[in-house]
Amino acid sequence: MPRIKPFCALKPAPALLNTVVTRPLENYGIGQARLIASENPASFLHLINPELDNPYLRGSRQELIYKTVSENLESFIEKEILVSEENPCIYIYQVIHDGLVQTGIWTLTHINDYLEGNIKKHELTVETRERLLAEYLQQTGLDANPVLITYHPNKIIQRLLEKYTILKADLDFTYVDDTRHRIWKIDDQHDLNNVINAFAEMPEVYIADGHHRAASMAKMGLHKRMLFKNDENAAFNYFTTVYMDTQEVKVLAYHRLVRDLACLTEEEFLKKISADFNVKKTDQFVKPTTLHHFAMYVKSGWYTLIAKSHTYTEDPVHVLDVSILQNIVLAPILKVKDPRTDARITFEGEKTSIKLLERQVDNGINEAAFILAPIAINQLISVADANKTMPPKSTWVEPKFLVGLLTHCFNK
Repeated sequence: MPRIKPFCALKPAPALLNTVVTRPLENYGIGQARLIASENPASFLHLINPELDNPYLRGSRQELIYKTVSENLESFIEKEILVSEENPCIYIYQVIHDGLVQTGIWTLTHINDYLEGNIKKHELTVETRERLLAEYLQQTGLDANPVLITYHPNKIIQRLLEKYTILKADLDFTYVDDTRHRIWKIDDQHDLNNVINAFAEMPEVYIADGHHRAASMAKMGLHKRMLFKNDENAAFNYFTTVYMDTQEVKVLAYHRLVRDLACLTEEEFLKKISADFNVKKTDQFVKPTTLHHFAMYVKSGWYTLIAKSHTYTEDPVHVLDVSILQNIVLAPILKVKDPRTDARITFEGEKTSIKLLERQVDNGINEAAFILAPIAINQLISVADANKTMPPKSTWVEPKFLVGLLTHCFNK
């Protein structure tokens, strides 16, 4: 029963869309981000990390850093690099990339829905990362990167999406990475009421991507309530969210690469895993498309692995392929006890080319690559419904959002 509402988004001037919006800072190396910022004074990166502009801010007081963000924001608004929507809206957002079209509702959601468990989670968050992001949000009042939430298909919302997406979009542009982004404004009161009521009647929804952003907004909102007499209606109680139903969200796999075989020869390693997997050598890479099927690349070539039935139970976490691999191979055989901290394991998203993974093994950077099938969306929901969490790096969820496309500015 998420409580959503329209908002007056701060958005780039139409002629400056490709100039302003950016991928999240973590998508860039620090040198690359600094170069982008130095060449583009209108990039939203200047509102994320002013240290890109002035390296002498590094290590200085946080107040100075946030003061710079505030000054940059004022400049962006004064120069009309960013402009505010005149009337509150809920937005329909569509992204087209790699032949995939994904459409959803971009709105604000109350933090109480997160705190009360109406928005269900499947991932652990890191306290230090939560705290840093919460401090940024509190000091800047800029919520520019939405949380992706999924829900079971709803006929009312689907009809509304179909009604608007046949019309000319209010915003339609192609980003430098060839992704196309389209936005339609919903400002008709009847349609607004319909979409608000449709979400209010949902028994639960699920975070697909953005656990840290949701947790940080909740942490920041609770702190501000202490400062402002527990005001639960203030703008800081709402965080930006994009809702896409389970048929729209795309879940990709995270693959594992391991630095060494824990002092085992390849022959010894293959013998050990044969107790728990049906192991078959193949002439080439065979992509896993079925649960409990894996592909593995070692120096001698490609293998398919099929987990034997005793390696998992029907528990929603234990049955996941990432759990089977961790519990049966990585921890007991390759001695990777904690994948969050062990430097011997690295992770690559499904979009990484298989040839690149092969080269890492052939060149001796790693000794084994494990290729997994994506987790199904119903598995993600089963974990969340059981109030459990997935192992780290279980899913790569798309879409990934541009920062600064629609911004909730709650300190105005």
